[in-house]
Formats: sequence, C-alpha cells, structure tokens
Amino acid sequence: MGTQVHEIAFTSSQINGMNVHILQTEKFKTTTIVTMIEQELSEETVTKTALLAMVMKRATARFKETKRLRAYLDFLYGAIFDVDVTKKGERQILQIYMEVPNEKYLAQASTLLEEAIQFVGDMLTRPCVENGAFLPKYVMQEKETLRKRIESLIDDKMKYANQRVTEEMCKDEPFALLVQGRAADLPAITGEDLYRHFQEITTSNPINLFVVGDVDEQQVKKAIETHIPLQRNAVKELKVTSPIKNVEQERTVVDRLDVGQAKLNIGCRTNIAYKDDDYPALLMYNGILGGFPHSKLFVNVREKASLAYYAVSRLESHKGIMMIMSGIEAIKYDQAVEIIKAQMDLMRQGKITEEELSQTRATLTNQFRELLDSARMMIEYTYNGVVSGRRRPLNELLQAFETVTIDDIKRVADQVKIDMIYLLRDKKGEA
Repeated sequence: MGTQVHEIAFTSSQINGMNVHILQTEKFKTTTIVTMIEQELSEETVTKTALLAMVMKRATARFKETKRLRAYLDFLYGAIFDVDVTKKGERQILQIYMEVPNEKYLAQASTLLEEAIQFVGDMLTRPCVENGAFLPKYVMQEKETLRKRIESLIDDKMKYANQRVTEEMCKDEPFALLVQGRAADLPAITGEDLYRHFQEITTSNPINLFVVGDVDEQQVKKAIETHIPLQRNAVKELKVTSPIKNVEQERTVVDRLDVGQAKLNIGCRTNIAYKDDDYPALLMYNGILGGFPHSKLFVNVREKASLAYYAVSRLESHKGIMMIMSGIEAIKYDQAVEIIKAQMDLMRQGKITEEELSQTRATLTNQFRELLDSARMMIEYTYNGVVSGRRRPLNELLQAFETVTIDDIKRVADQVKIDMIYLLRDKKGEA
C-alpha cells in the first residue's frame, strides 16, 4: 500500500528564548499562530494557570477593555482568538490560539500577519496590569466563571465519571488534577499572585510558538523578534515522567448520584508512552479493542450483548493510560465488566481477525492523513513530538502501521493492566 504523504515539515529556530516552528504551506487561506507554554501539573499552580488563561484574554495594555479587544479582533477581519489550558501527561499547557485570513486573499493591501503577531506579543509581554497586579475586576469575574466551570463538571456525567476514575486511579500523581484546577484554591488567588505567576512562566517555562500558512519565513521571524520581546532566563527543564506503573491489584470505586444511565469506566495502565517504539502497536491495539465502531468493545458489548449504550477506549499516551468508557444499566454491571475483560483476554491471546487488523490499519491511516487538512492538527502532532522528546515523522508512523503484526499487538496487550474499575450509578438498588 502506498502510504507516502507529504511530510509535516516545520523549520525550527530560537527567537527571544522561544522555540519557533514555521510551516510554509499554500494549503490554507488563513494563517494559524499557536503559542504553547508548558507548566508541570502541580497543586500549587494548576488553578493559577487555568485562571491566568482566562484573565489574559480579557485585556492587554493596549486594549484595557474587553469590548475594545474584541472590536480589534473584528478589525483584523474576524480573527479567531482564544487562550485556554490543556493537559498532556503530567503537564498543563497554556495555549494562545490565533487565526487570521491570509493577506493574499484580501482586497486591499494589509499588514494583517504582523498585526496578529503583535497581538500575540501583547498577550505574552504587554498584559493589562496596574501596580504589579492584573486588574481586580477581571480577576474577580474570571474567578467566578472558573468556579462555575469546575463545579458544573458534575452536570456532564460522562466527563464527571472520567475525571473521577482519573482521580481515584492516579491518587498520588499530578495527573489526577483537573486541568481547570480546584474551586477551593480560587478565593486565595490575588491579582498580584497571578501577575507573579505570569512573569514566572513567560520568563522561565518552555515556550513553543507555531506558525502555519502561506507566509514568508524571514518576515515572520522578524515580526516575532520585534513584537514578542520576551526577556527569558534559563529555561526550566521539565522532566518527562515514565509511563511505567506496577499495578498490584485492580481496585473498584462506586459513586452514587441521580443518574438515569450508569457510567462504567475502567482505567488501565499501558506502560507505553508516546516516545516508545511500541507506540504504533499500542495505537493498533486500542483501535482493535475500542477505538472505532468496528472494534471489539463496540461490536461485542454494545451490539451483540446489548449491554451498553456506548463502549469505547481512549489513550492518553503521554501518561501511559487507556480509559475504557461505557454507559450501562447498573444491574448489568457484572456482566459488562466480564465481557469487557473477555475482549481484553482475546487481545492477549492474539485472537484478532484479519478484518479487524486491516480495518483498524486503514482507519488509523486515514485519521493521521487527515492531520494534513488542518493547521491546528499538524501543530498538535508536531507538539506531541516536542513534549514527549521524540519527534515522529508522519510517514514513519504510517509505515509502522503497515508492519505491526498480531505478535506486536499481543506484546502490547500483555503490558496493559486494569488498575481501576469505576461505576457511577443511581441512588437506588443494592450496593
């Protein structure tokens, strides 16, 4: 099978202490600029970083009112802009996202790209502060918004169950933390604390800035040098945590809430991370087990046994975790667990049909080829390589799918261990 695709070819350099990655491509009519600031996930900083993301996007030194900041984005031909936090393994990433139309498609001549880079520079180097603090009104408002966001997690039972199984399974590990932080931390955080934290992460944490679009590389570099004049100290080395975790015995936790449909989530340790040689085989394993509609979990738990409304598995490959998630009737708990475990046993025995193998290979290949249709996805893929310490050329990964054998998948299956079985069920019924 010919799986050669155009490689995702960023050129990388250091500018003002940041790692800048530029991908010149005529594929898109917009230019995408994404800045990632890495922070170790920790109880001390998790809530501050989440709150900081929200306060940063309210105002800058140039646009002290949110209304004016929004109006300026409209003036930049409806630029898309956001600041948010995500989690990759034991890291919390503060992400500044900016997307503007390419100047070549505008009727009148424009310096849109430079203005967009300047706006990102406002976020990183010219925040809206007074007397060494972020403005109290924005801090107060965003604390309230963040508190509501954290507390509303319980309204989305699927996400809630996923967070609960993660908390219970990773009790003494940073990964247990919700990326939005903890509501209990909010009252104590002041505008001064936030500004100090902002200075800390912009001067000494790893920063990767990506630009994708039909751009002139030298022009982009010059604009970054001019408009994002960060004073960077010695940049912290954030350690890459090992995915290896010995599971002594599987544990079970049951929560009871008013729910119509019970959520059965099973947390497994894969002991394989993104940078490991077995990563492509792990992707194949997950695809055959529960990643797709043709997978064993979907077909056997949902379709054949009618035990679940949904049954899927998902990887967190920077942490070495696989989550199996399903929606069931509480009374079918034992039966569902038994059937899910049976599917995992089949994987260990290598009982995988040629059809499962080829369908998964084709679906994964398509999924990764689709990366090339999205600037954001190409950035994400490349950044996974940065965070994990192993960059994988896309062609290399696609070739690897072709060569993964059933023995490789068995080897992966042997390393996957159930750590935590979590059930979120109604308040009725016996224990």
